[in-house]
Amino acid sequence: MSDSIKKPSWKEKLHEIIYEADTKQGKFFDVILLIAILASILLVMLESVESFDNEYHTLLNIGEWIITIFFSIEYVLRIVSIKKPFKYIFSFYGIIDLLSTIPKYLSFILIGSHNLVALRALRLLRVFRILKLGRYVGASNKLLLALNASKAKIAVFLFFVSIVCVILGTVMYMIEGAENGFTNIPKSIYWAIVTLTTVGFGDIAPQTPLGQLIASVIMILGYSIIAIPTGIVSSEMTKTDAEIDTNTQSCPTCLKEKHTKGATFCHNCGSILN
Repeated sequence: MSDSIKKPSWKEKLHEIIYEADTKQGKFFDVILLIAILASILLVMLESVESFDNEYHTLLNIGEWIITIFFSIEYVLRIVSIKKPFKYIFSFYGIIDLLSTIPKYLSFILIGSHNLVALRALRLLRVFRILKLGRYVGASNKLLLALNASKAKIAVFLFFVSIVCVILGTVMYMIEGAENGFTNIPKSIYWAIVTLTTVGFGDIAPQTPLGQLIASVIMILGYSIIAIPTGIVSSEMTKTDAEIDTNTQSCPTCLKEKHTKGATFCHNCGSILN
């Protein structure tokens, strides 16, 4: 008689529901979490509208407390469902989860601190997986790799743009002068940056024909400069075209995700995956 298959413990089952999205229970949990996060952010927005808050303050407060208690319970369950709790507590998501839970409690001490629950929007990064965005998560990873690979080129580009702004700002200060709003070189450099980036606040504008001619050149130059970082990153992305087919499985020991489909062991710590 063959040995019976070992049934997962309640901790393993809880870990699967909370940290993964490959099962119906995991997807359902993430959907509830998504709704709670969006509802919480909406409540904070509505509370900031004075007329609405005056009429429905009690209702908004009750709704926020319900969601806060839900997140508090979820935070505790995340801790007890893994083998190494401190891995989660001091991880990026662990800190975000804590920060999104405590603001309402802090409101007893610090007035207005409950508005910090808007940090819960960062938790949407975790629940995006329920939308089957695995391939796009892979694409975002490629973008991060491309940005990292092109950081030296981008740094040189930004340094060049900074020098151009300093030179153009100084030239405009000499041409326009304080009578036309260019009272000092730093303010003139500010104008050059605003103009070169095609923002154009309009708080300072050249009045002399020569100054207007230079401003026109800077505006045209701004459009060509915008395309340069895009080209740098795009060229690097073509070098990182390999895409790995991953799932949402999370290691119960180190919490690492993005394991290849069918993987038995964690690619980070070597622990057996549930």
